[in-house]
Amino acid sequence: MQTTPHVAVVGAGLSGLTAAYRLAERGAAVTVLEAGPDLGGKLHVSEVAGVPVDAGAESVLARRPEALRLISELGLDDRVVHPAPGPARIYSRGRLRPLPEGHVMGVPGDPVALARSGVLSWAGTLRAALDLVWPRTPVRGDVPVARYIGVRMGAEVVDRLVEPMLGGVYAGRTERLSLDEALPQIAPIARGERSLMRGVRALKRRQAAAAGSGPPAPVFATLRGGLGVLIDALAERSKAEVRTLSPVTGLHPEGGGWALEVGAPGAAEPERLHADAVVLACPAPAAARLLRPVAEPAAEELAGIGYAGMAIVTLAFRAADLPARPEGSGFLVSPREGLTIKAATFSSVKWPWLAEELRAAHPGEELVVVRCSIGRAGEERALRRSDEELAAAARADLATVCGGPVGAPVEQRITRWETGLPQYDTGHGARVARARQALAVHPSLALCGAAYDGVGIPACIAGATRAVEGLAVGPAAGGRPGAAR
Repeated sequence: MQTTPHVAVVGAGLSGLTAAYRLAERGAAVTVLEAGPDLGGKLHVSEVAGVPVDAGAESVLARRPEALRLISELGLDDRVVHPAPGPARIYSRGRLRPLPEGHVMGVPGDPVALARSGVLSWAGTLRAALDLVWPRTPVRGDVPVARYIGVRMGAEVVDRLVEPMLGGVYAGRTERLSLDEALPQIAPIARGERSLMRGVRALKRRQAAAAGSGPPAPVFATLRGGLGVLIDALAERSKAEVRTLSPVTGLHPEGGGWALEVGAPGAAEPERLHADAVVLACPAPAAARLLRPVAEPAAEELAGIGYAGMAIVTLAFRAADLPARPEGSGFLVSPREGLTIKAATFSSVKWPWLAEELRAAHPGEELVVVRCSIGRAGEERALRRSDEELAAAARADLATVCGGPVGAPVEQRITRWETGLPQYDTGHGARVARARQALAVHPSLALCGAAYDGVGIPACIAGATRAVEGLAVGPAAGGRPGAAR
């Protein structure tokens, strides 16, 4: 007689809750164990000036289908909104400047557009254009982003264009980030084309042809009310038992399945929970600790994945106290400028739904919400400052970039992500592949999450879905979750 398989999911972030939802679709009973007090991981919403504002990720990439498809499955189509149109800008050489047309993640494809943008000095622009005439640069194995792009186009392209783009996505550094993993659109060009600039231009032409002649589709989307709405819907629809403040402290084979030791606060001894299968959707260091007794080679690989801390400073201003805010919805900052913030988003300009919420909450008064991002790998000293110091630094940088005074905010919120983003350094893809190969002897164990499958929301959803599809649940359930309905 078949019984309903029980699967434990360790971690209640987006990946863990997506895995729980997919497991429930396949007929499994699911327990989600979260060490912290809240669900959602980096998808978290709290109020600023009386309105819900994302404290972590604020949008999904709309050109990948996984996130919008899941949102539709959950019945949230009516909440999907897109950003208001606005120019993308970067603070470089002491001014806000437009990003050059025709770039891919900061890698320019048009030397004329690059010169017009003014992001680089004339010397830097001419150095970048040498890529058009230089012989091919062989790429052997995985190499750092800065090494390859620096050879082809020079240090200014790296520091003033590519570094700000990747600093926002990975909070990493181009001298360490993997070309293959951090710039997957660029890596094939590097290996197959003589000129990087010509290859980027050809890629943009192919993208334009694929998009057709109609208006361009929105690149990003979010949910009215913030991305925490997605977390709440996943937790509800999965019908899983979701337990917060329940850190998993041990994992051992037991009776064809797994025994998990759960260290509930205040308990004299850890609780022992049995599961037919386990999905590890927690950060790599936590997964490494749990796997060390049962899959030492996998644990060693995962322990080598580093993380970068970061902070989000969210400030709500009266419009009169931010009089010189620039056109557009935000800007990136070149690290050569010596500022503390690496990017700023005028959230209530970028997202019209948020502006509507502010008007409803503060009738007759115009408020502006700004999110400032601070922190890259190796910048731990900056994050050791107090909340007040971080907020003051963000305000000072806004004044510098905007070229005008910045008054005191109506309200501020400082959110710290101490292990915010996994670092996709050189060799990362091979490291993850070795870890999963080492886990292949345990088909009832699976990994998913931003450390393995990509840091974007669609990538996490896709990775969690693949983990569930490949998971075996042991002899008691007769094979895979789908067989145990």
